[in-house]
Amino acid sequence: MNKQNLWFLTLFGLILVLGVYYITMPNDFLEKANKIVETKSEKATVEEVKEESPLVAMRVSLEEERAEKMEVLQQKLTSEKLTTEEKNNAYEELKYLNEVQGKEESFEKKIKKEYDLDCFTKIENNDISIICVSNKHDVTLANNIMRLIQSDYENKMNISVKFQKK
Repeated sequence: MNKQNLWFLTLFGLILVLGVYYITMPNDFLEKANKIVETKSEKATVEEVKEESPLVAMRVSLEEERAEKMEVLQQKLTSEKLTTEEKNNAYEELKYLNEVQGKEESFEKKIKKEYDLDCFTKIENNDISIICVSNKHDVTLANNIMRLIQSDYENKMNISVKFQKK
């Protein structure tokens, strides 16, 4: 067994133990943690972002939608009425939402780096929607973007690319 495998197993074991601890920890502790987070978020100031880009409205809408889903899932985690299995499912869904959000951001960065385009990405199951802000609506560019995104997946994904004028 080499060092890399040993590190992997050690970190995997740590993540597994923390996951089990999180699911089985007392609900009153989670409720207190939730209240602390809520009070901190209420105190945080909201800065207005003034951008001409139509992508901002789409991002804000998606973030609000996801924030509502995450709040419901966090309430499920702190609920005393739900079983451990239901809490585990809520935890897995929260983890999935975070992964999707990370992938969306990475795709936007890739497209920005490769093609110098501002874009908005939304992933829902096997459907990936990409909206790029560009004056040029090019089929070849759309195909290249689709190939770039598909390269991250083994299975065939339904990728749609739309262009929106600045």
